[in-house]
Amino acid sequence: MGGNSVTVMFAEPQHAVYAEHICNLIYESALQRGTGIARRSNEYIATKITGGKAVVALDGDRLVGFSYIESWGHGDYVATSGLIVDPEYRNLGLAKSIKEKTFELARTRFPFAKIFSITTSLPVMKLNSRLGYIPVTFSELTSDDEFWKGCEGCVNYDILQRNKRRMCLCTGMLYDPAQNAPKRGRFAPYIMYVKNKLAKIFHLK
Repeated sequence: MGGNSVTVMFAEPQHAVYAEHICNLIYESALQRGTGIARRSNEYIATKITGGKAVVALDGDRLVGFSYIESWGHGDYVATSGLIVDPEYRNLGLAKSIKEKTFELARTRFPFAKIFSITTSLPVMKLNSRLGYIPVTFSELTSDDEFWKGCEGCVNYDILQRNKRRMCLCTGMLYDPAQNAPKRGRFAPYIMYVKNKLAKIFHLK
């Protein structure tokens, strides 16, 4: 076992067989950290994988890491969620690799969308910051009721309700491509969008 033996890649439909294992890893991690996390069903995770909205980390046939994206507000916002690394594979830099690949997936599929994350994990916050995210209030995130409905499975949901969705124990972080354009090139979103379209047309990897 080692970081060099792990492949981090965009998930493909055949990886849906790992859905149950992924759900268990996410739940066990939340219990270990003592933090709230919304429970996701096996079916929900499987749809992210088959829909081309997930990243997996594999050591051979063993799944050792995962994350996924979801679009909200008619594609104006994209959330990155469910970042998890198998306990035996932690402290190898794998979380960073998965986060970067998930960010790449979000930027490729939704080049003009604002990308956000809500998390209680300090390591995730640090990874987000390196990618250009900034801490924001919940009012800066999507107002899509379906997104916030997903928090109902979290043990801290009553806190979110009491504060009328203005705040909770999670920290909101946002990447705005318009704000980051000067750093990465004004036409970077357009170039990425065209590359994605060409990849689909010519079936490029």
